[in-house]
Amino acid sequence: MRNGRSKLAVLAAIPLLAAACSNGGGETDATGDGGGDLSASLTGAGASFPDPLFQDWIYTYNSDVQSGVDINYQSVGSGAGIEQFLEQTVDFGSSEEYLGEESLEAAAEARGCEAVQFPVVFGSVVIAFNNPDLDGLVLDAETIAGIYSTEITSFDDPAIAELNPDMDLPSDEIVPVHRSDSSGTTAVFTHYLATEVESWADEYGEGKELDWASGLVGGQQNDGVAQGISQNPGGIGYVNQSYAQEAGLSVAKVVNADGTPIEPTLESTIAASEEADVPDNFQFAIDGIGGEGYPIAGTNWIFTYTCGYDQESADAIIDFWTWALTDESAQDLAGELGYAPLGDELTERVIAELEKTNSENGDEG
Repeated sequence: MRNGRSKLAVLAAIPLLAAACSNGGGETDATGDGGGDLSASLTGAGASFPDPLFQDWIYTYNSDVQSGVDINYQSVGSGAGIEQFLEQTVDFGSSEEYLGEESLEAAAEARGCEAVQFPVVFGSVVIAFNNPDLDGLVLDAETIAGIYSTEITSFDDPAIAELNPDMDLPSDEIVPVHRSDSSGTTAVFTHYLATEVESWADEYGEGKELDWASGLVGGQQNDGVAQGISQNPGGIGYVNQSYAQEAGLSVAKVVNADGTPIEPTLESTIAASEEADVPDNFQFAIDGIGGEGYPIAGTNWIFTYTCGYDQESADAIIDFWTWALTDESAQDLAGELGYAPLGDELTERVIAELEKTNSENGDEG
């Protein structure tokens, strides 16, 4: 189900809503002088998937918007991020897998109030290689599943050759690389395979951690997988698009639901995100992508609480994420790294949810 936004509208500047949406913490200073009137020290932890973007956002926000707000985001993986959020050792958590009912109940029981979760950005999980001659190699869900189940062991396998009749394929042995930590990127990748390939669903399933086939190479976080790809002749792995860009890796085109091989780009990620039907509780997946959309697309969620923060911290959390979601420079940073921003209507919904942060504290802070 499409949410009605056009690609041009998404790529254009999103109106600045920060001042109107601040939760009493003062208006966002968008003048670029890094003044601002907020003072807080925040810690977040979780997904490595959005880490390149989050680090750029944090640096720009501290330098140009609110110099009194220090944010330390720890790229520890989605599983560890959820764990630290539920243990209340961080101010906010981050994951490519939303909090299910069990986790929400655990959060409420531990904190004494409800958790808040909302999406902040979309991104593609790309299939990357260290061989430049393989750039643009066409793969589909069946061949990707075959590679990771070790049924396909060389690049000139007939199943790959059939998809690439005009490419001179090497006979190199394929070395699949996977995440060895609890990973939202793995959750997105394996959800795609489990949704598209029945045999994969039956044998391996999906989730942040998997019982992989023997003989695969593991890597910690997205950068560890990128390193594993680069360091192994015949290396192939799944990483967020920005990591492939940074490492200079070649990427595959992946056949989508309409049978079209799609290159992972900002535009194809936006097209995929437009297919998402986002419910009121923000618990959703991006499935069955056709048209011009890249089929392995995921979402990053942020988690906060409706109570328990001092007011300065709560104001800073709301102000930072409002700025990240609405400021033109913040959205430009996302696009440069291949991340797709939320559409206007979804942004308004997300900010309304974000403003529930610390709302149960009332005026007592």
